[in-house]
Amino acid sequence: MEKDILFSSYQLGPITLKNRTIRAAAFENMCYDNKPSQDLFDYHVNVAKGGIGMTTVAYAAVNRSGVSFKGQLWMREEIIPALKELTDAIHKEGAKASIQLGHCGNMTHYSTCGQIPVGASTGINIYSPTIARRLKEKEIEEIAKDFGKATHMARQAGFDCVEIHAGHGYLISQFLSPYTNKRRDKFGGSLENRMRFMKMAMEEVLKAAADDMAVVVKINMYDGFKSGMQLDECLLVAKELEKLNVHALILSAGFVSRAPMHVMRGAMPIKTLAYYMDMWRYWWLKMALRLVGKYMLAEVPFKEAYFLEDAKKFRKDLKIPLIYVGGLISRQKIDEVLDEGFEYVQIARALIHDTDFVNKLKNGLQQSECKHSNYCIARMYTLEMKCYHCVENLPKKIKKEIEKNENK
Repeated sequence: MEKDILFSSYQLGPITLKNRTIRAAAFENMCYDNKPSQDLFDYHVNVAKGGIGMTTVAYAAVNRSGVSFKGQLWMREEIIPALKELTDAIHKEGAKASIQLGHCGNMTHYSTCGQIPVGASTGINIYSPTIARRLKEKEIEEIAKDFGKATHMARQAGFDCVEIHAGHGYLISQFLSPYTNKRRDKFGGSLENRMRFMKMAMEEVLKAAADDMAVVVKINMYDGFKSGMQLDECLLVAKELEKLNVHALILSAGFVSRAPMHVMRGAMPIKTLAYYMDMWRYWWLKMALRLVGKYMLAEVPFKEAYFLEDAKKFRKDLKIPLIYVGGLISRQKIDEVLDEGFEYVQIARALIHDTDFVNKLKNGLQQSECKHSNYCIARMYTLEMKCYHCVENLPKKIKKEIEKNENK
């Protein structure tokens, strides 16, 4: 390339990033009791030191009913001072700070969210598993307002950007997808109706963000199975968000409760996942994983930049800035994505493996040493996110599983 696009500054709505890299909103499980922790602080500050343009804290529930894990943030007034300490430290290292806001919908339990889980429609989430009830119209309106309130709190905490999660089968996605939305009122049926909740939430977010916070939205390009959303409908959702004047879209795919490995690719380390689970609380799930885990979490082959070909179809039809996410581990592929017209790249696993990855790219590194064993993904459902090379005394069966996945 004649110009080093990767390390050129670029404007994202009202803010400017020093380069085109963004730490993707990969769940950290570091917010013990739903509050920021020293582990969360240390990780994101180290990513900022490592040269990232903007780091994203993931995944913050907009209210208590949207919490899916005990190690997940729940936006409320009492945590604002701790979040402000985090954003101040990120800014001191020259990076911008973003926070992903969302609601898990039916993917939680009473013991976690404090009530019967809610969703677009009444049904069973087989991956929790739990029964969820259909949201009433008044409740839908309140949750949309909660997205705005959470954005306001993010502003108070010093975040430069909010990322709204409208994909992967979480609540907004549950309204969008015909697989989870069986409603017959104004929130169900046609795509226009299924987009209604998303538009309500985004109007609240954009109002709270005003003119000095960036607003980006993560959407699906497809759900990953026949009865879910396909690319043509997802493109219409993207065009609707473009009309609403959000600042950028993040193009992803997959449905955590039905096609989870479409999101992350590769194999889920079943033995690792079961090993870290609480035996007393989840003995039945550990047994199920051992018996039928490979069918519940079916492998989807990994290749670098695995979403690129589908993302290019969106690039062709949209004028809005687009953020590419999905399997970037080499300088060559990152440059290829930027040359295809994507304004930013999001990176997750390479930054879990090495928080200094971006600085090393700038100094000539060509490829991350991350080999996508997905150990970090299996672990983060129970413990804090961590790469296996940072863990001492791993059991022999876990080492063998890592080696097997890395050699595929």
